[in-house]
Amino acid sequence: MAKILIYNNGTDRMETYYKGEQEAMPYNVNRTLTVNEFRGSSKSQILWTDKRTMQSWNNFRALYGAPIFVGFAFKRCWEGGHGILSQHYAGVAFDVGQNLNSQKRDYMRNLARASGYWRYIEPEVDTPRWVHFDDRWIASGYPLTQFRK
Repeated sequence: MAKILIYNNGTDRMETYYKGEQEAMPYNVNRTLTVNEFRGSSKSQILWTDKRTMQSWNNFRALYGAPIFVGFAFKRCWEGGHGILSQHYAGVAFDVGQNLNSQKRDYMRNLARASGYWRYIEPEVDTPRWVHFDDRWIASGYPLTQFRK
């Protein structure tokens, strides 16, 4: 069972959920992202993200129109080479499509750019075997939406 902290951008409050590995992430529509998929290889029993990121996932997944393999989303800073400024550590990034060929990954990357649901899509030269997109509000590190007024 994972403890999941969700920053609700609409209410400016943190929400706490307890979910099993095969359950859908909070705010997920049609069970397209499970806790296990969001966690990936992280060993943490506490995960975090924000409601806006979950809504971006829902919208992009509906636009894509097919299941999306998620290699991982959440990573703590010492897991897998991610530093304290990682968007994965902030809980707002996804690395997906590791099971796709390069043509399908290019399609997904271009769709992510055109969709407007993600603030940053990593270029193919940096992620040749997967697609990285995230919902950052700043260049790196934790999103600062709760501090905006």
